[in-house]
Amino acid sequence: MTRFAGNRRIATIALVVADYDEAIAWYVGRLGFVLTEDVDLGGGKRWVTVSPADGLGASLLLAEASDDAQRKSIGNQTGGRVFLFLETDDFARDHAMMLEKGVEFREAPRHEAYGTVAVFADLHGNLWDLIEPKR
Repeated sequence: MTRFAGNRRIATIALVVADYDEAIAWYVGRLGFVLTEDVDLGGGKRWVTVSPADGLGASLLLAEASDDAQRKSIGNQTGGRVFLFLETDDFARDHAMMLEKGVEFREAPRHEAYGTVAVFADLHGNLWDLIEPKR
């Protein structure tokens, strides 16, 4: 089997949103992410990325829906399954902060063989796991 040479990683994940500024406010204000890029591409399009404040992991490209097909996918990019996983080194701290900021958790925290986890919904209803993996 042939292997690819060099270093590779998933750097950016596109997330279809209804409005750039509403999405920026939600991810920065409720999850504590930072706005890493906001570039005007002309014609109402922007390149908007947010990422966890520590800069670790992939960035989210907040992609404003531009047609009916894209608008239909807002909040349901994975057919109702958990879409993204926000890993933390302190579940209790981040869970409490997110509750305080108004993040909607869909379940109580639970302890699994792989770590502590709870499902939450983003501003459009996409499901995420907040997870502190067992080390």
